[in-house]
Formats: sequence, C-alpha cells, structure tokens
Amino acid sequence: MRMETLAVKSGLEPDDASKAIAPPITLSTTFERGEDGSYPGGFDYSRSGNPNRKALEAALAALEGGAEAVAFPSGMAATFSVIFSLSPGDHVLAADDAYYGTGVLLREQFAERGIEATFVDMAELGAVRAAMRPNTRLVWMETPSNPLIRVSDIEAIAGIARDGGALSCCDNTWATPLLQRPLELGADLVMHSTTKYFGGHSDVTGGAVIVREPGEALDALRKIQTDGGLIPSPFDAWLTRRGLESLAPRMAMHCANALELARFLDAHPGVARVHYPGLEDDPGHRLASRQMSDFGGMLAFDVVGGRDEAFAVAAAVKIIARATSLGGTHSLIEHRASIEGPTTRAPENLLRMSVGLEHPEDLKEDLARALAHGVRQGH
Repeated sequence: MRMETLAVKSGLEPDDASKAIAPPITLSTTFERGEDGSYPGGFDYSRSGNPNRKALEAALAALEGGAEAVAFPSGMAATFSVIFSLSPGDHVLAADDAYYGTGVLLREQFAERGIEATFVDMAELGAVRAAMRPNTRLVWMETPSNPLIRVSDIEAIAGIARDGGALSCCDNTWATPLLQRPLELGADLVMHSTTKYFGGHSDVTGGAVIVREPGEALDALRKIQTDGGLIPSPFDAWLTRRGLESLAPRMAMHCANALELARFLDAHPGVARVHYPGLEDDPGHRLASRQMSDFGGMLAFDVVGGRDEAFAVAAAVKIIARATSLGGTHSLIEHRASIEGPTTRAPENLLRMSVGLEHPEDLKEDLARALAHGVRQGH
C-alpha cells in the first residue's frame, strides 16, 4: 500500500463486537483470563498492552517501514528511553543543533549516570567521523534540525555509526515518514514526538521509537516501556492514531504554505535570512531534495536587528499564535533563544515558525504587518 493508504488503514480493523469502523477506546486496566489461565483476548494488564496502543504502534511501524514501534507518553520519554538503554561509560554522539531538550538530557540527566556525550555539526561528515570513539554506542541525528533547520545526510551518518559499532537514531518529527524515511536510508531507530504532526491538532502528547529490525534495541525499549510504566493512555493513543488518518493531506498543505511563506520572507526587507531547505539557495537544499520528498512545514527567519526587533515582530502577529510546539493546524511563532536559554544555538533575532493550514495570503499579510511594526519599534 502507498503511504496515504497506510496512514488511513494501518493498525485498524472493524471492532469485533459492533463492527464499528472507528475503533472504541478501551479504558480497562485489566483483562479477563480464560479458564485455562491464558488470556484469550491477547491482553493481560494495561501497562503491558492495550488495544489502542497496539493499533497505534502497528500504524507507526507501517508508516516508517520498521519491524515494530514502541509508543511512549511523550517525545521526551521516547528520547529518554533510547538513551536509558545505554550503559554507564557509553558515549553518545549528537547533533549540536538538535532539539534543546535532547541536549538537556545528555548534558544533565545522563552525564550524572556516566554516559558521555559529544555534540557536533552533523552537516559536516568529517566532524562526525572525527568525533566517533571506541565506546560510541549511539549516534543521534535530527534532520531537519531544530531550530536552525539544517539538513544532515542520514545515509552517510548511519554508515559512519555502523562502521563504528554504534546504533544510529534519527529524530524524524519534523519531516514525518511522509517526507523522509530514515530506516530506508540505513538508520537503526527513528524517534518521533507524536505530539506534533502525527496528532496534528495540538491536543495530545506522545512519543514513539520505531526499530528497523528486531533485536536487543527493541527488547530494551519494550522492557523500559513496560517496567517503567512509560505508556500513553488509551485515549492519547486513540487520538494520535486518529490524527494519522489526515496526515498526508495535512503535510501537503503544511509544505505548500511553508514554501510560499519562505519565498515571501526571503524577499522582505525586514528579514535578514530565511532558514528553509525548500529555498534553492539554502545550504541544505540539494541534500534535502535527495533524501526528502518535500521540504516540511517548519521555517525560521532572522529579523533585521536583534532581540528587541524579534520580540516586537512576534508581539504584533494577530492570526499566528505566539506559542511553543509545532505540527498543528494553526500557525505558531516563537523566539527560540529565550525558550532554550544559555545553550541555545538560535540567534537572538531568530523566530521559529510552524506553518499551519490557514490561507497563505492571510499569513503573509499577518507577517507583513508584524514586520512593519517590528522595524518601527526597532527605530
């Protein structure tokens, strides 16, 4: 089946009892045993399994082309679980402009546990090779990156990790499997914050890791999920699975709107630079054209001026919401440096934007008014 069909159909079967097309939400925490002590329904206790979580995991594995998916209650829980599966003394090589929460985990939580981390510019393959160590066990990619929207070569980095005896994991949240397929490019694991494009409506939190093939990594993630109780609720799993059904048309609109806004901003005198791989002069354009089918719904732009001008622009929008997160139907804008703190890679004049499904002309008019206001405020 093609991706659009997989997004709608995978993981779903008509309900056995009612034959309902939309699956019921199974809230039960426990399941009846048969007279012989077995579990004829396939479930024993909600921490180890639930019909809604099973359907979501099956759908995510199908979309990414993996052997299995392991669902978690948040994207950070998914990231945490991958790193937690390592041992003290292991080394992680991570992108220096990955999501700041990933850096917080590695610099703070896991450094105290004896797991070392090195952060490199993964757009430079030589830097990746040079940073590999004999004890490197995980190479963590994020492409396009957050918030600078830089593009890394998944196939090449996965090969470097493999040659060094390490697993490679790609955070594919921004691209989704509709635009980019890391497992097909050689990655061992794919991580998603399902909160974002999969849920699609800014009303459910979740995460997942999809594995390319069964083995120790999958076994470790299942054990962490079950033993640690790191599970999404049935309703959250149901909402996320429902969001997948509209993923394909939503992503097409996100991408089309983002490209139109990127071109508008690129020509605006109040903008110093636009970060978006769909622009032909973007440093990541050629690589993104090769490993992605479209360029995504996220962009960032540097306002002419500094922090004050960026805040003035963000304060002046009316249609676009000033809020964290991404991937929902409504457009969001935020000043990333003030969110991320002292370790940020974001310039003080950078605004990150999640482009939603509003009409692009309304979004352009909103940004034009805000940029004009920001220029006046700066002078």
